[in-house]
Amino acid sequence: MKNETLLYDDGSHKCIMFSLEDEEHQDYSLSVNQFLIIQHESAVLIDPGSEGIFSELYDAVSAHINPQKIKYIFFSHQDPDVAGAINHWSVATSAKLVISQLWVRFMGHFGLMDMDRIIGLEDHGARIKFGNDFLQFIPAHFLHSPGNFSLYDSRSKILFSGDIGAAIASPQNLNKRVDDFEEHRPFLEGFHSRYMASNRFCRAWVECVRAYDVSTIAPQHGSLFQGENATRFLEWFEAVQGGEERCHELYGLKK
Repeated sequence: MKNETLLYDDGSHKCIMFSLEDEEHQDYSLSVNQFLIIQHESAVLIDPGSEGIFSELYDAVSAHINPQKIKYIFFSHQDPDVAGAINHWSVATSAKLVISQLWVRFMGHFGLMDMDRIIGLEDHGARIKFGNDFLQFIPAHFLHSPGNFSLYDSRSKILFSGDIGAAIASPQNLNKRVDDFEEHRPFLEGFHSRYMASNRFCRAWVECVRAYDVSTIAPQHGSLFQGENATRFLEWFEAVQGGEERCHELYGLKK
């Protein structure tokens, strides 16, 4: 499948990236990645996206595992490119739906009525066992959503970072992996300086992430950061100047 990238496979644990877009509206939509973790006969689906790609993603997932074996569906935040098809997935699977507690009260607006299916994450995050390994929900609040999380898979050492690391219109997106961080950096700057709340939150997230052995950073938009490029990204993101630092500029006020 041309829109599918195998990120990790050790025979019993597999991570797959899908890069499916709503082709009907692709002229004014963002390039989006969706992720699937499989261990034996259990799976986790990450940021499955909008209603427009539901059928295609369902078929893509089905090629790897019966969707009824999906144990958790994780939504890093509430945006429609992350959670727009939440009601479809709730009907098509029996999975628990994991999202920040801040967004649980809004789920009815997505058409989801079975609140017993939802796991609302507390602000400090959580760890759940997944086979012999664990999944860690790492706080990423205000980067850019006030209720936002990244997900770390301890087996593959992949950090699914949501909008952190998103690149807009980078030609390297075609490769799906960043080869040269400095060439890729200009495609990060505009998005992060506008959507990240402040440098204080950027630094806090990096401090949390460095507690884990991360080999790959996989954002929801754009390309993968692997090895040295993952390290370079963390160093860069730690210094990002966000909305707080640009407040006067954004409001047109004098400093």
